[in-house]
Amino acid sequence: MTPLVLLPGMMCDARLFAPQIAALSARHTLLLPNLTGADSMAALAEAVLAAAPPRFALLGLSMGGILAMEILARAPDRVARLALLDTNPFAETPEATAARGPAMARVEAGDLAGALDGIIPRYFPVPRPDLADLCRAMGLALGPAAFLSQSRALIGRADRQEALAGFHGPALVLTGAEDIVCPMDRHDRMHALMPASRLAVIPGAGHLPTLEAPGPTTEEISRWLSLT
Repeated sequence: MTPLVLLPGMMCDARLFAPQIAALSARHTLLLPNLTGADSMAALAEAVLAAAPPRFALLGLSMGGILAMEILARAPDRVARLALLDTNPFAETPEATAARGPAMARVEAGDLAGALDGIIPRYFPVPRPDLADLCRAMGLALGPAAFLSQSRALIGRADRQEALAGFHGPALVLTGAEDIVCPMDRHDRMHALMPASRLAVIPGAGHLPTLEAPGPTTEEISRWLSLT
């Protein structure tokens, strides 16, 4: 069976996919690359490709989805199937880059925890203290250097709509219905670019449906993995 590469969002680690890992690991080889070693999508993509098998399924959430599209653009023949969760195919806007400035400055001043606390509440449509604590723990474990390098990678990312338009393998575009970080129009666009893709909207979930609604999210991922 084709190995599955899982790419987590910014300042997240394998815990972002814990329910899916538990459900899928008996039948699938799962690979979770380290996404903290470079400050550009190009360099991160090359590192993932260097460690990945010759052909693989690719799933990314948020920043991980952006990186998945970068990988697809660089090595389309190696991506057997593609799942994009709560993500964005567009280059970063100047407004979004400017909005990152205060958090990056806060991290540079030594307050990673404060920066994370300013970002994490936007992930959830209603307060989820348990998941907010988990996100905070993941971010603190990765550390300030990862926050800054991942921020720079996101700032410098390219528009990858063309890469999506050229992909004809089994594809899933999935989002939480209440995601305000990567709104619905991004997912409608990705789905339109890949006419064979399935668009799945998870009711009640925000930016992290893998944790907020693990049951229906895992069902959609399992369905995607079984497509021929």
